[in-house]
Amino acid sequence: MAERSSDFELLDAWRAGDAGAGNQLFRRHFGAVCRFFRNKVGDGVDDLIQRTFLACVESKHAFRGDSSFRTYLFTIARHQLYAHIEQRHRPRLDGDRMAMSDIVPGPSRVLARKREQRQLLEGLRRIPLDYQVALELYYWEDLPASELARILDVPEGTVRSRIRKGKVLLQEVLEQLAGDAQSLDSTMARLEDWARSVRECVDADTRARGGESP
Repeated sequence: MAERSSDFELLDAWRAGDAGAGNQLFRRHFGAVCRFFRNKVGDGVDDLIQRTFLACVESKHAFRGDSSFRTYLFTIARHQLYAHIEQRHRPRLDGDRMAMSDIVPGPSRVLARKREQRQLLEGLRRIPLDYQVALELYYWEDLPASELARILDVPEGTVRSRIRKGKVLLQEVLEQLAGDAQSLDSTMARLEDWARSVRECVDADTRARGGESP
């Protein structure tokens, strides 16, 4: 299909058996899906990416066409992430209380150039998973609360509350990680800038890894 085909046109063509359309869709959204998993699970990222895209085809009856493709894709990615954790690590996952650093111990595997970037990546892994997911999608993917509500399967008001509380929890964690108050103040005051710079780190890490079609 043409490179300018919409995501939904590519998805329909892929479901009809056009592997080339599937490859286009995969290349178009590989970076975003890799970002979603990269600062969470470490090992298993490639498998989760593959499963997420394949689920787009397998779950065709669950999609009603009433949201953007990215919303649909991240919804599947979130379900895949939580299922992966429950199958391999925590049968009774409580995303409101459990952080990825507790579930899969160890620092973030994303390479970061600056101390503040490393602290932010690690800080995100140390807050409860539900809040990490909300903050990363909000800051890295620029998703509005209305789309986040669909992805997280909660009311829009809950999304806004989760982002506010997530920032408070992140600040508390960064207070423990920061070597001095000045670096903490700089990170929190410029959280959006630092979040974008961390996204660039994840993207660079993603490019270094490359990607294969499903």
